[in-house]
Amino acid sequence: MISFLARFFIKDHKQVDSPIVRQSYGMLSGAFGIAFNIILVIFKMIAGVLSGSIAVFSDALNNLSDVTSSVVTLIFFKLSGRDADEEHPFGHGRLEYVAGLIVSLLIIIMAVELLNGSIMKIIHPEDVELSFVIVLILVVSIFIKFIMFASYLQTAKLIDSATIRSAAMDSLSDVLSTSIVLVSLIVFEVTKINVDGYAGIVVALFIFKTGIDAAKDTINPLLGEPPSREFLREIEKTVLAHECVLGVHDIVVHNYGPSRVMMSLHVEVPSDENLITIHDIIDEIEKELRQKYHCTAVIHMDPVDSSDSEAMAIKNWLTLNIEEIDPSIKFHDLRLVRKEGEKPIVEFDLEVPYRYKMADDELVKLLENRLKEIGDGYSYDITVDKKEK
Repeated sequence: MISFLARFFIKDHKQVDSPIVRQSYGMLSGAFGIAFNIILVIFKMIAGVLSGSIAVFSDALNNLSDVTSSVVTLIFFKLSGRDADEEHPFGHGRLEYVAGLIVSLLIIIMAVELLNGSIMKIIHPEDVELSFVIVLILVVSIFIKFIMFASYLQTAKLIDSATIRSAAMDSLSDVLSTSIVLVSLIVFEVTKINVDGYAGIVVALFIFKTGIDAAKDTINPLLGEPPSREFLREIEKTVLAHECVLGVHDIVVHNYGPSRVMMSLHVEVPSDENLITIHDIIDEIEKELRQKYHCTAVIHMDPVDSSDSEAMAIKNWLTLNIEEIDPSIKFHDLRLVRKEGEKPIVEFDLEVPYRYKMADDELVKLLENRLKEIGDGYSYDITVDKKEK
């Protein structure tokens, strides 16, 4: 539905990599949610009055909170598109994550309120009524919420938005909760067993879980999370496609909001190549990364002297031995530093997964003991860097 509306309300709607188009999708999703949730609130309030069911009222109030969530989504997507300024040099993109966090908190608060009301309904039960109109309203509500779920999910995948994905999961939760409400009314009509309050508790728990899951999806990018492996591989592929590039490592990606990325990386280049030529190539890579990923890229050049047979021999030895210790460990930036009157220093960085089974100093000591196999004529300077598995 949102993708269909985008054809009429969003210019260049297919250019989802554009920050402006992405922002427009977010705002359209917010307006879409406001309109449909207001309709659902009105219908369910009518059904609640007619049935006298706390579960139906709870479901209506849940949709009212969804209206507020949609308003927050619309406003914060609008604000997140503001340009960088003196106080926020990296823009306002993270406001989208703040919006998602606010939405999740509203969902959790509503769940707690609904849980309290449902418990009171168990303590003081009241008869509920069922009619064709009530059934029709609830069935139509389930159908509308499912359409909203599918629309939000499609949009979330299209623009890769945790906030819109939270709205999708909230809509799916509403589908389940409204279905439970409908079943509880049918049970009372057939058996005269009042499970209205218990159904309200189930609805509240569904809503509470949705809020917790939504909070996790937005807190992680606010705190800072690693880029996906697919994204890292894509960056490596882009960089390695350029001439004179021997390798790439130490890719660091800072996310200041969707489509607002700053990255730094190390690129290995031949040490005997003309410096100006290498500089021009690095500039070309930075420009391509900027255009392709809407990011600011900073590249550090690591010269590699392939003519240094001694260093290359140590590198080959390290490759075999580190692979033998653990294939998940990698190394880079190998240098053989020679100073007059001193032992040559073997310098390199060791990439170790987070929460590795061995402490950093133990791993370094193990590797230094193995390095003695190539002779006592070296000293070592090993730096351990943590990385995602």
